Amino acid sequence: MNDELRYERVGAAAVLTIDRPARRNAIDAAAAAAFRQGLKDFEADEGARVLVLTGAGGEAFCAGADLKAMDLDVDHPDGPMGPTRLTPAKPAIAAVDGWCLAGGVELALWCDLRIATPQSTFGLFERRWGVPLVDGGTQRLPRTVGLGRALDLILTGRPVKADEADRIGLVNEVVEQGRHLDRALELAERIAAFPQPTMLADRQAAIEGFGLPLADGIALEHKFGREVLHVTVEGASRFAAGEGRHGEGV
Repeated sequence: MNDELRYERVGAAAVLTIDRPARRNAIDAAAAAAFRQGLKDFEADEGARVLVLTGAGGEAFCAGADLKAMDLDVDHPDGPMGPTRLTPAKPAIAAVDGWCLAGGVELALWCDLRIATPQSTFGLFERRWGVPLVDGGTQRLPRTVGLGRALDLILTGRPVKADEADRIGLVNEVVEQGRHLDRALELAERIAAFPQPTMLADRQAAIEGFGLPLADGIALEHKFGREVLHVTVEGASRFAAGEGRHGEGV
């Protein structure tokens, strides 16, 4: 890690903070390398169950690639702006405040969930500079908001305010100003409290099964679910003993 991309543990979460406010948290080669290392550190830490990705400074989550540096490796197998061509082994949440632009949108889409503040603005502004989406945006955006809305954002490069982002499913929740990181950490603790093997199996089935024919997706679900049925037996025993009645713990 380096001073411009900070990694810290907060409870069950690993918080990865892009700290380049002078560049609106745009990513250069050094920050991309630190991001890749941050994912490795997170996945190696058994106590870190959720990754929270955020930006420092209060103006931007991430303005995309640093076009002044122009030193990203487009051919890096893990992805130019970090591990964007990989899928995290555990859940990730983007805590967005301010500008989330170009590759910054792709970083937010790399996460499973997105929390935003009312002042947040999303947009594929690289459209106006002739820069392609190469960090997964053309694939993850349609999976998140649907192809029609994705093509609208990809073709026009228009700004999308937080309320519209919430309405079209680009973000999962809009919270009051300054609460984005706290809310992401609250969700991280909730996710971390569940039995992990079954939750991770369901997540993997949903991600890998998306786009498959229904029969193939169901077969994949069965495969992953069958591998963690021992956890189901333990959970059923706790429920039978009175734990979790009336939705407690959800």
